[in-house]
Amino acid sequence: MNKYETVFILTPVLSDEQMKETVAKFKKLLTDKGAEIVNEETWGLKKMAYAIDKKSTGFYCLLEFNAEPSVINSLETGFRRDEKVIRFITVKLDKYAALYAEKRRAKLGKKEEA
Repeated sequence: MNKYETVFILTPVLSDEQMKETVAKFKKLLTDKGAEIVNEETWGLKKMAYAIDKKSTGFYCLLEFNAEPSVINSLETGFRRDEKVIRFITVKLDKYAALYAEKRRAKLGKKEEA
């Protein structure tokens, strides 16, 4: 299994409940295909660097997971078919990126405890 990280931007017209449902849908898609979700972060409504479809903000979400390479095609097909997703990117983490991600998660965990 390889380590992957995907960031996707959802349209800003969604309610919080709709946004959470959409993230849950993609998490379920991953787990149904045998992927193991390591970390999930919702960064909230952020301003984008440039307008996409006349929208200047979007809900940013990050998922870190371990999966077989074949899972990525079905995930990205799901992103393309969902009209709520504005943009997405999936990256395979090498050993250095995986180490950095672990350090970042540990740092975020300490902040949440404080």
